[in-house]
Amino acid sequence: MNILFVTSTRIGDAVLSTGILSYLITRNPHASVTVGCGPLAAPLFQAAPCVDRVIPMTKRAFAGHWLSFWADVCTSSWDMVVDLRASALAWTVRARERRVLKSGPASRTIHRVAELGALLGLDPPPAPTLWFAEDAKAKALAVLPEGGPVIGFGATANWMPKIWPAERFAELARRLTAADAVMPDARVAVFGGPDERRIAQPLLDLLPPRRTIDLVGNLPLDVTAACLSRCRLFVGNDSGLMHMAAAGGVPTVGLFGPSPSTRYGPWGDHCAVASSDVSYEDIVGAADFDHRKTDNLMQNLPVDTVERVVLDLPVFSAVNRSGVA
Repeated sequence: MNILFVTSTRIGDAVLSTGILSYLITRNPHASVTVGCGPLAAPLFQAAPCVDRVIPMTKRAFAGHWLSFWADVCTSSWDMVVDLRASALAWTVRARERRVLKSGPASRTIHRVAELGALLGLDPPPAPTLWFAEDAKAKALAVLPEGGPVIGFGATANWMPKIWPAERFAELARRLTAADAVMPDARVAVFGGPDERRIAQPLLDLLPPRRTIDLVGNLPLDVTAACLSRCRLFVGNDSGLMHMAAAGGVPTVGLFGPSPSTRYGPWGDHCAVASSDVSYEDIVGAADFDHRKTDNLMQNLPVDTVERVVLDLPVFSAVNRSGVA
């Protein structure tokens, strides 16, 4: 079976689409899959079974990236084309079956994973997943060797209003790693992208250097994903890192305020959301709301709230606060 899978440019949305790709691969274990996606997300698909080719779609003027992609795939005949970007491409290549996602107002009220699953008639939808090459796993082990648990912090995001203040991350780390806490003396790994040093540095400056691992912008994405999968807990802003941690099976708490957790919260029974005391609807519905000018909209998420959500995760909730199972 020859499958063309066209997914997102953004890392987070690309991760959320991995569930239906995994479903297609499982159902068709001898398939040959070509993935088209944004260049940042491309490493996430390189190690997936049955994926023979990943074509990064680097944005160009006048939709030149689509023309280039079409030229790469138009000479093949496809048994199935799955297009999650609602482009015209699916209708301009030879295909026996086409599944094209067209998001409307109604679909935006459900989680993105559920929306993607519905495209293939799947309910419940398949959960996002990650695939790791042996080389990426080996590099991750070198970066985060055995020797005690690691808490991952995703202190960055693609939009400044979604970023929880650095001093609150630092206070959460202090509480979770105290001698009488659930993860005494755990190391803290701070994750971020190549252009996010300025955002992450205030947190790095507040954490104890001896127990802090700086992973901001210095690893390829596939190794970053493998490092995330080695964490015992991840707490982070609404971002691609958060979705990668959840897809890697890590107990994950997503921090939400000016973005809808019902649509983009981390997916899975091992995940939870800590939401601002001011609801998403009230934040974006305020008369003075302007997404272009707002600096931060996460001030109404207290550390107490996030700590409580962390401690209620299944991995911790079975242990009483004195540390006795």
